[in-house]
Amino acid sequence: MPGITIGVGVLLIIVGVIAYFMSGATSWTALIPTILGVLILCGGLIGLKSPKIGVHAGLVLALLGILGTSMNVLQLGALFAGEAERPAAVIASTVTFVLLVVYVVLGVRSFIRARRWKRGATAVR
Repeated sequence: MPGITIGVGVLLIIVGVIAYFMSGATSWTALIPTILGVLILCGGLIGLKSPKIGVHAGLVLALLGILGTSMNVLQLGALFAGEAERPAAVIASTVTFVLLVVYVVLGVRSFIRARRWKRGATAVR
């Protein structure tokens, strides 16, 4: 999971930088995915030494990111209707949201797998 955490962090950094330049480099809020990506990347790097702490930190940040981006994701209908006030923000938030949801799902599956493995290992002893 630390490698996946690092990968998600890098992808979010890229999404934020692209969103910033696509919005005309006028609003720092387009860099929110980049800020989130840097924090998750740091969690992944911590996870290389201490997987439990780093990955848990990354997943907590991802959950906060999901909550934060959900407001813009709800405006997808307006985007498709051509009525969105900030189409670049809706697109960047949706991409961020999807990346974070996939990351959280992978993290939960990893935790479940680790717990089952741990139970199996203690049952054999």
